[in-house]
Amino acid sequence: MKDTTVTTADTALAELLNSRIRDVRDYPKPGVLFKDIAPLLADAEAFGALTRALADRAKELGATKVVGLEARGFVLAAPAAFAAGLGFVPIRKQGKLPGEVFRRSYELEYGSATLEVQCDAFAPGERVLVVDDVLATGGTIGASLDLVKEAGAELAGVVVLMELGFLDGRERLAGHLDGAPLETLVTV
Repeated sequence: MKDTTVTTADTALAELLNSRIRDVRDYPKPGVLFKDIAPLLADAEAFGALTRALADRAKELGATKVVGLEARGFVLAAPAAFAAGLGFVPIRKQGKLPGEVFRRSYELEYGSATLEVQCDAFAPGERVLVVDDVLATGGTIGASLDLVKEAGAELAGVVVLMELGFLDGRERLAGHLDGAPLETLVTV
């Protein structure tokens, strides 16, 4: 069986990106260590390196579209799609997209949420790279992968900026990947 949970990043890129991610203690509530990517986005060298890495991966995987997950995934996926010469498709929270949508609800540690993608976002059989900022428990990405398939696209792969390895989100996504790679640039 093909390994679908490969983590790829060259060491220099991972070090550059990680050096620009700031820890914010007790945000958004006491006891939480938030990983703030704002300093990375504000640094032209780091943001450029991240955008090029994502664009290169989209091309290598034969993607025809890049999907970004609301909200910080938009900030990473849209410039990567542009740099790769591909279209960008947003997956949004419920009620934010006009027209007919496919909808997927999923459980969070504190309730549930619903994501949507427009029904005409993909031509049948298009290959999609899904990009997000963080892989935590896997709920958001898992629901998004289900939406991509329901909308008629084929999953080329998933790339996330950072994975919170202690939360086991990678294991929860195994059944959603259908042989596509799941890659992270920085693991925490």
